[in-house]
Amino acid sequence: MKLITRFFASLLLGAAVTTSRSAEPTWVTYEPKAGPGAGKHIVLMSGDEEYRSEEGLPQLGKILSQRHGFKCTVLFAVDPATGEIAPNKGNNIPGTEALNSADLLIILTRFRNLPDEQMKPVDAFLKAGKPVIGLRTATHAFNGMKGEFARYNNGYKGEPKEWADGFGRLVLGEQWISHHGSHKGESTRGLFAPDAQGNPLLNGIKDGEIWGATDVYGVRLPLPGDSKPLVLGQVVKRKGPAEKDDKNFGLRPTDNEPVEGKKNDPMMPIVWTKSYQLPEGKPGKAFTTTMGSSTDLENEALRRLLVNATYQLLGMPVPAKAEVDIVGEYKPTAYGFGGFKKGVKPADHKL
Repeated sequence: MKLITRFFASLLLGAAVTTSRSAEPTWVTYEPKAGPGAGKHIVLMSGDEEYRSEEGLPQLGKILSQRHGFKCTVLFAVDPATGEIAPNKGNNIPGTEALNSADLLIILTRFRNLPDEQMKPVDAFLKAGKPVIGLRTATHAFNGMKGEFARYNNGYKGEPKEWADGFGRLVLGEQWISHHGSHKGESTRGLFAPDAQGNPLLNGIKDGEIWGATDVYGVRLPLPGDSKPLVLGQVVKRKGPAEKDDKNFGLRPTDNEPVEGKKNDPMMPIVWTKSYQLPEGKPGKAFTTTMGSSTDLENEALRRLLVNATYQLLGMPVPAKAEVDIVGEYKPTAYGFGGFKKGVKPADHKL
């Protein structure tokens, strides 16, 4: 009798373990420490094949939660069969319903083709006119969707006309255009736009201090509507040789020689602000930077810029010099297709 009892008990325990594993969250939430952000909820939406948003956005969420007191939920592209983070899985970012209680969206996705049930909270958030920070490939965040949400696709050409060129253009100010700098061959130095000096978004940042190994993106000038460029991207030469095993491809923050010619005349905006309004929606504010790879976030000035933008978009006074120290260990990998770390689950990003 005892053996039978133990047998059934083991079955129940096995079922409980299986249920627990299947119920494992496919996102991660960072509960805040005390700070100015108390009561505010930020959703950080990752999902790109190239710039390691699955590494960078968890670190940004940790900084915002542990240094500034914001509750942060990080979403990932996930393979439903394994529960593992799968940046190449373009049609699944579970947990977008977190936007129903969010005050700010920070997005770095690329050409996502999400199902309607995952897009509905995104659409409702934007129709409510809530603020958005777009990083790097967020200018071409969505593509290939059909039906109601086809209008979000990069380069959209249908009705209504306000949606021309999709989410990137309407909300953030631009869609995918081009690599303006040489991809993996020229870096980006951020120089203040002529009339941007003194803008609170640049608090605690020196002119030229922003740097990243990602190249400058091309945009169409002038940017639409009330877009206001804050930082221009100087295309910078690589001083030394390309290094195969270097996450920055031999590019260095100490590289200081600008490329001659049209690439820097005029320089492309790499940071700007913009108002947006979806048809039948409320007006909202957006902040966009075409920087934002996981390796770019090793740059203290860029991290401070993103924290400053968070404060301003949430209607809070921007700190004179926001604390942006890395939380825990942060060893980002080189950007590039196929380079993501295999076997990582959202829970692995917990504090």
